[in-house]
Amino acid sequence: MENPKRFSKLIAASLIVMLFALLVLALYYSQTPPRLYPGEVRDYQGENLASIADVQENAIKGTQQINASTYRLEITGLVNKTVEYSYDQILESFQKYQKVVTLYCVEGWSAKILWEGFLVNDLIKEAGVNSSAVGAIFYASDGYSTELPLDYITNKNIIIVYKMNDLTIPPERGFPFELVAESQYGYKWIKWITRIELTDNPDYLGYWESRGYPNNATIR
Repeated sequence: MENPKRFSKLIAASLIVMLFALLVLALYYSQTPPRLYPGEVRDYQGENLASIADVQENAIKGTQQINASTYRLEITGLVNKTVEYSYDQILESFQKYQKVVTLYCVEGWSAKILWEGFLVNDLIKEAGVNSSAVGAIFYASDGYSTELPLDYITNKNIIIVYKMNDLTIPPERGFPFELVAESQYGYKWIKWITRIELTDNPDYLGYWESRGYPNNATIR
């Protein structure tokens, strides 16, 4: 009879330990509420918007901390002249546009957000795009990159954004600029953009594409 009694005591002890662990976890999460973004809009022209907090943090090297005063965006590659913009130059010199676009991640989550920013077409136009260019490669401060066809950028009026839900985009979401690659999966939505290179190579493979993700990330 000793063995069954000892087994019962072990089960009881295990249950107590599990309950204690659950209580500790519950206490932890009750004291660490999710990050809030005071002032963000959650409705735009009758459309319900997700919170900035609903956009999950995916980065290959963690959040990049970029100083707006020293930031530069370079337009290079197949252009008549290489152009560099400061953060303030972009905000003050180019027409701003707003779009409600849903970001779809290959991991299965999505978030409908109000984005505000600038046409990629306007930014690259200043450099004078060579007629042989067929794509634009976007580079980030953490070494991430991805390419999109110029026809897609032009026809879809693709923007790089500095605001989401009417707030300046926070560092963990891509400050100073994120690409809103609408109708494409999230790995094309590059954050912390520092350079746009015009290219005649339609088969360039970016960070995830070189690791097996399809170059065509169109949502079907």
